[in-house]
Amino acid sequence: MNDKSIAIYTLTSTLHNVQAIEADTQQFLSSLNLHYTFRGADFSDYGTHSLHLIYVRTGGTEGIFRQLLPQLRSQSKRPFYLLTSGHSNSLAASMEILSFLRQQQIKGEIIHGTPAYMVSRITLLLQVEAACRHLDGTRLGIVGEPSDWLISSLYDSKLLKDRLGLELVPIGMDELLGIIRETPETQPDITSDVPVISNALPGAHRIYKSLKILLERHRLQGFTLRCFDLLSTVHNTGCLALARLNAEGYVAGCEGDVPAMLSMQITRSLTGCSGFQANPSTIDPEKGELLFAHCTIPLDMVQRYELDTHFESGIGVAIRGFIDKGPVTLFKLSGDLSRYFVAEGQLLRCQAQPGLCRTQQVIQLNDPAQTTYFLNAPIGNHHIILPGHHRTLFEQLLSTLE
Repeated sequence: MNDKSIAIYTLTSTLHNVQAIEADTQQFLSSLNLHYTFRGADFSDYGTHSLHLIYVRTGGTEGIFRQLLPQLRSQSKRPFYLLTSGHSNSLAASMEILSFLRQQQIKGEIIHGTPAYMVSRITLLLQVEAACRHLDGTRLGIVGEPSDWLISSLYDSKLLKDRLGLELVPIGMDELLGIIRETPETQPDITSDVPVISNALPGAHRIYKSLKILLERHRLQGFTLRCFDLLSTVHNTGCLALARLNAEGYVAGCEGDVPAMLSMQITRSLTGCSGFQANPSTIDPEKGELLFAHCTIPLDMVQRYELDTHFESGIGVAIRGFIDKGPVTLFKLSGDLSRYFVAEGQLLRCQAQPGLCRTQQVIQLNDPAQTTYFLNAPIGNHHIILPGHHRTLFEQLLSTLE
C-alpha cells in the first residue's frame, strides 16, 4: 500500500434519494481535488491505508456507524475522521457520531468547512497518519546501556510497543566491540591535514562499518549508542559514524539516550528529516536565545562541515557542522510518552567557540517565554533540532497518543 494513500468510505441513510446523493458526492469530492481510493460502503480494507476518511453523506447514519464500530475498531485503533459536506443533515449526524465516540473514549474529528480548509486539514492528517504507520513495526537498538549520567532519561519499552508499535532491541556493547575487532581499518573518502585527526579517520570509519553490520544483523531502522565506551575500548569516537548513518536514513543517537532516539525517530517518520541531537550550553531567558552543542550532526543537514577531535576526550573524530540561518523546530518526547516539548524558532548562527562540543547553534525561540521550560521542567538534557517550522505537525501526532 502507498505510504501516503487515502481511502474514502461512505455512510448513507436508505431514506435519501440515491441519485441525488451520488450527484452530491461527485460534486463534493471533486471540489477537494484529492488523490484517493473510493471504497463506498465497503469497509473490508479499513485500516490498510494511511488515512481513512468516513464520508457521512446524510443524516440518519448514526445507527449504521454504531453497528460498524466493533468491526472498524478490530481493523484499526487510529482516530476516526468524519468527512462531511453539510448537505442532507450530514453535519448533525457527524456530531452525534463524534459525541458517541467520545463517550467510548475513542478519538475522532469532524472535517468540515471550505474546500481549502478541508484539503489543508486532510493533508496534515495524512502526514501524521502516515508517520504512525511508519513507526509501527520500527525496530530501534539500544547498543550498550544508557550512559550513567542520563539519570532522568527513562523509558517504558512495553508502552512504546503498545502505543506506537515500536520495538526496542537491547544489544550488548560486547557484540559491537567484537564486530569492530573483526572489521579491518580502511581509509574513508574524507581526509584531514591535522595529524591527530588523519590518524584517527581509519578507526572512525571502522566504527561506521561495524555499526552498519549491526544494523543489518538485527534488522534495525536505528539505534542509540553508549558511545563514550568507545573512548576507553577502541580509543576512538562514534561521532563520524553517527553523522553518516543519519544522513543515510537511519536514526543514530548518542550516549544511549532512548528518549532522544525516540524523538529522532518520530522526527524522521513525521517530516522525513534528520534531527540534530544536542543539549543547551547557555540560555538567555530575556532574549529567548539558546546555544546548543554536540560533537556530531547528520551530514545531510549541513551546508558544510569540518573535522575536529571529540571535545571531552580530545581524541577521535568529531563533526563541526554549519547550516544556513532560518526557521527551526525543537522537539523532545519523554520515554513514557507522558510529556513533550515543541517550540519553533530561528537559527541565528553557527559558531566554533572553544570549550564546547564541536557543532554549535545559536537559536532564538519565537516565544522567549518558552525558555522557562528548560530552566523549570526540562525533559532531560538532549533535544532534537530540525529545519523548518513543524510545531502543528508534532502537536497533531502527539495529541493522538494522549
